[in-house]
Amino acid sequence: MNISVSELIVRYLERLGIDTIFGMPGAHVLPIYDRLHDSGVKSVLVKHEQGAAFMAGGYARISHQPSACITTSGPGATNLITGIANAYAERLPVLAITGETSTYIFGRGGLQESSGEGGAIDQGALFASITRYHKLIERTDYLGQVLNQATQALLGREPGPVLLSIPYNVQKETVDDSVLEQIHFPRKATARHTASVAELAALIREARTPAIIAGHGCIQAGARDVVAAFAERFDIPVTTSLKAKGVVAEGTPLSLGCLGVTSNGEAYRYLVEHADLLVFLGASFNERTSYLWDAKLLGGKKIAQVDRDAAQLGRVFQPDVAICGDIRAVVEDVSAALEADAMPPKSRERLDSHHATAPPATGNDQAAQAEPFHLIRAFFGQLAQRFPHNALVFDDNIVFAQSYFDVSDRNHYFPNTGISSLGHALPAAIGARCFAKDSPTFAILGDGGFQMCCMEMMTAVNYGIPLNVVVINNGTLSLIRKNQFQLYGERYIDCDFSNPDFGLLAQSFGVNHFRIETEAELDAMFANADLSGTINLIEILLDKHAFPRYLSAR
Repeated sequence: MNISVSELIVRYLERLGIDTIFGMPGAHVLPIYDRLHDSGVKSVLVKHEQGAAFMAGGYARISHQPSACITTSGPGATNLITGIANAYAERLPVLAITGETSTYIFGRGGLQESSGEGGAIDQGALFASITRYHKLIERTDYLGQVLNQATQALLGREPGPVLLSIPYNVQKETVDDSVLEQIHFPRKATARHTASVAELAALIREARTPAIIAGHGCIQAGARDVVAAFAERFDIPVTTSLKAKGVVAEGTPLSLGCLGVTSNGEAYRYLVEHADLLVFLGASFNERTSYLWDAKLLGGKKIAQVDRDAAQLGRVFQPDVAICGDIRAVVEDVSAALEADAMPPKSRERLDSHHATAPPATGNDQAAQAEPFHLIRAFFGQLAQRFPHNALVFDDNIVFAQSYFDVSDRNHYFPNTGISSLGHALPAAIGARCFAKDSPTFAILGDGGFQMCCMEMMTAVNYGIPLNVVVINNGTLSLIRKNQFQLYGERYIDCDFSNPDFGLLAQSFGVNHFRIETEAELDAMFANADLSGTINLIEILLDKHAFPRYLSAR
C-alpha cells in the first residue's frame, strides 16, 4: 500500500517504540507533524530546539530506549547541536528529524536552506562528528536502507544519536509501506567475555584489601544488583564514579562514596592508604574520577579492568588483568568461581577503621550552621531521606551532590556529564518524567544555568509534567569565580550578575515558589510541599564567595 514518506517516518517512530517526540514545528517539517496528529506518538512543543534535544536525551537516559526530537531546517536544526553533541558524548540513542527545503530549489537560496549547495550551510557537515549516522534523504528509492542504517546506529552495541534530514517535497512523496520491512532490529547479543575469569578470580583471592571502582558501565549493563551482591558476599568495599552513584547504596558500610576531585576525599584516602587491588568495572578513570590521574591512586597495587568497550582497556593505565565483556556476566562468573573455591569474605578491619577515623561531616550544630554550604548539605540530606527510592535527580551543579547526596540503590542520579552543558538539567528532567510518569523528579541548577533554559518550565506547565526545579541562587557563575579567585589573583570579570525575582517569575509561570534561607524553611518545605505531583521552583540562597576549595585543572 502506498503511503506518504511523512506517514512512513511516523510509522518508523512507532516501530522503534517511541511514544513521545520533542520539538518545534516549522514550514519545512509540517507534513510529518500533520501525520503525528493522528498517530500514537505524542508531540511535546518546547520553547527552544536545544531543549528538545536535551529532553530526548533525558528520556533515553531513564528509559534505555530510543527517543526522538524534531525541528525544521536551518536554525531549527542548528539549535539542536549542543543537545545532540551531549547525546553523542553520553552514547544516547536519540533520533533527530529535521526538515529541509525542497530538492528542486537546492542551491538557489531557499529560506532556511541547509543543503550545503550554492553557499547554503551544510547541515550534514555540522552534525557529522556528533552523530553515529546522518543522512540528507534526497530520494525515496533508498529510504529502506537509510532507515535500516539509522536503526543499527541507534540500537547497536555502541548506540548514539542519528540525524535524518528530509526535504519538504520528499516528505510528500509516496512509497510502498513494505519499505518498513527492510528495517532489521539488531539482536541484543550479550558477550560473556573474551578472557577467562580465572585470572581475575585469582587476583581477588590473593588480595588482602581489594576495592571495586564501579563506573557508569555497571548501570548500562544492568549490573547494579550483581555488583552490590558480589561486594556484600565477599566484603569488598565499593567506590563509584560520579555517573555511577548508587550502584551500591551510599551511606552503607561497604560504600566508600564517590571517587572524584570534587568529592569529600574519603574514597581517595581509602584507596591510597589501604587497597592492594583495584577492580575497575566499566569506569573510564577520567580527569574528575582520577584526581587528574594522580599516580598515588594506582601506585603499588594490582589493577584489573572489565569493560564492554575494548577501546577502554588500557587506555589510561596498564591493567594486570583486562577483560572485554558484559560486566554483569563477568561479575556473575567471577562470583561463581570464588564460591566454588569457598573463598571466605575479606576482613573488614581496615574498612571499619577507615570509617571510624573519617572526619565528621559537621561538628556541633553551631559549627554546622556556620559552614558555608550547610543549606546545600541539608537539602541533599533531606532529599535522600524523604525520597529513598524511585526519584530522578538531574544535576547541573554536580560539585555539591558528589559529597552531600547519598544515592540509594533504588534512585536514579543523572549528573551533567557528557559535554557538561549548563542548562541541561531542567529540559532533561522533563524528558525523563515523560517516560517515568510516577517518579518524583528534581532538576538542580545554578542560577546561571537556570537562566539558559528557564522558559522550558512553561513546557512542563503546558503539559502538566510535575517537576521540582532547584536553583542555587548566588548571583555568580561559581566555577568561573572560583577559578578567578584561585588562579587569576581575584581579577573577577563576567562572573557576577543580577537575578530576576524568582518568586515573581514562578508566579508568572503559575508554579509554586519556595525561597530557602534557613534550615527551618527547608524542613517546612519538605514536610508540607507536594514534591511529587506539582511543579515547584525552589530557590536556595548561597553566598557567592562560598565555593568548594578543590583546584581545577590548569
